[in-house]
Amino acid sequence: MPHTHAVVWLDFKEAHVFLFDADDVERQRIKAHAPSRKIHQKAGIIGSGHTHDDNAYFKSIVEALSGTTGWLVTGPAATKNELASYVEKHAPQLKKQLIGVEAMDHPTDGELLDHARRFFKAADRMTSL
Repeated sequence: MPHTHAVVWLDFKEAHVFLFDADDVERQRIKAHAPSRKIHQKAGIIGSGHTHDDNAYFKSIVEALSGTTGWLVTGPAATKNELASYVEKHAPQLKKQLIGVEAMDHPTDGELLDHARRFFKAADRMTSL
């Protein structure tokens, strides 16, 4: 069944993807392929303190979003922005459907879905004006 909207909550270890419409929801959990990639910069150490994006992780998330007409990405840190950058480069059609990028700590699945439903209800109302 095609779903109209999606919300992704992610950090560097895993992503929670919800595809939903008014009556139905499909949930997926995607594990990062390199979950230990979080690096902190230390004084006196050569290097930027950054690792390369986990492209396989982001590709799995993009594949999970197939068929949606609008999506929201949330999360506690920079990984949500890295996903948005990946989508801009590798899935430009999906980038056009990205409605928002929001900071969100660690909600329960129910809290995340409730937030997304309210978000899209307001967004849909704005586009119909």
